[in-house]
Amino acid sequence: MVTSSALRAFPSSDLSRHAPRVFAAAEEGPIDVTRRDGEDLVMMSKREADAREQLLQFAAQLIAVATDDRGSLSDRMANAFPWMLALGEADRAQCSHELVDAARASFATGQAGLVAAELTSWRETATALAAGLGTGPVDWIEGGVVVSRP
Repeated sequence: MVTSSALRAFPSSDLSRHAPRVFAAAEEGPIDVTRRDGEDLVMMSKREADAREQLLQFAAQLIAVATDDRGSLSDRMANAFPWMLALGEADRAQCSHELVDAARASFATGQAGLVAAELTSWRETATALAAGLGTGPVDWIEGGVVVSRP
């Protein structure tokens, strides 16, 4: 996760004097709000806070998978994330490795969105496969279709 030293800092008085500037900075990434009378605070978007929470939940599940010694990595991951059972065996193995790599990258860079995007992508793929999408033949349109400009 991003450490406080990597955050931009604003005095708490800027919240009332220059609120638009402080809020714009917090939308770009977490900021420190420094206070003379108390502990400094961190301000971030709800999206950032949710991504960090999702990363922590994923980390807890990943630690449980890592400490379990029964079965292969993909078997243990499918036990922790049952939606993976909709994937084929080879895809479960690929998914497992890609999720671990994304988690490592997220922790190393402090970018919680990396693992969140990977997790969402694989889960949506599993959901689509479970719904039967991708199993039927694909009808490709031959040639371009010209559409007039609206």
